[in-house]
Amino acid sequence: LGVTTVDGTPLRIVTLFQGATDSAVALGIKPVGVVESWTEKPIYRYLRPALQGVTLVGLETQPSLETIALLKPDLIVASTFRHEKIYGLLSQIAPTIALDRVSEFKETVQMMGVALNREDKANEILSHWDRRVDSLRDRLKARFGERWPLSVSILEFREDHLRTYLPASFAGSVLSEIGFVWSRPESYTAGVMQKLTSKESIPVVDADLFFVLLRSDKPAVAQNYRDWQAHPLWQRLHAPQQHQVYPVDNV
Repeated sequence: LGVTTVDGTPLRIVTLFQGATDSAVALGIKPVGVVESWTEKPIYRYLRPALQGVTLVGLETQPSLETIALLKPDLIVASTFRHEKIYGLLSQIAPTIALDRVSEFKETVQMMGVALNREDKANEILSHWDRRVDSLRDRLKARFGERWPLSVSILEFREDHLRTYLPASFAGSVLSEIGFVWSRPESYTAGVMQKLTSKESIPVVDADLFFVLLRSDKPAVAQNYRDWQAHPLWQRLHAPQQHQVYPVDNV
């Protein structure tokens, strides 16, 4: 999948996963159709100014082929993982590129730059990114001196379990690039995240610093987070002891 050739410069594009929508906007293109966001429905607040009046084509997991066809797109950007089963139908509507790894945001920007005939803009976005990463890494080295690089854990609390995101995840890849390390890389299986259901496994996430992804809209999630924090094993971890626990907005 994803070898479709696209002629000329597509102007009417439909994006079927969040990263594709983001990348289109970053490249200066307003899609004619987008899938709904996961939270802050139907469109993430930060994207609303750029996407006013855009047609919603359903959920990322279940886009409406009928709605997409009515938009008469000249390019559809899909995800192999989500849309494999409907790829044939999508490509009958319009040339369709399906990206394999949606968390590889640089790849998405680059491939869309090629497909949309905006390679220069894509390269500009990525070199700006590199400059920001370099400058932040320098500031962190200066700030922490001998203690750098710090180890990090990215934790997300759900109603009944805890997820820890690994270096291969989107957030993990960003933090790795900045220079953070994982304290027990050998204990992680492949993949983007691990689910922990038992509080006995708390020591697995030990690190100098925690970023905690919180969905503030769910009381049960906040309660679960409080339960984990109250556990004696949690209180022995480095990050809580050194007051290096930072709640961050999921979006």
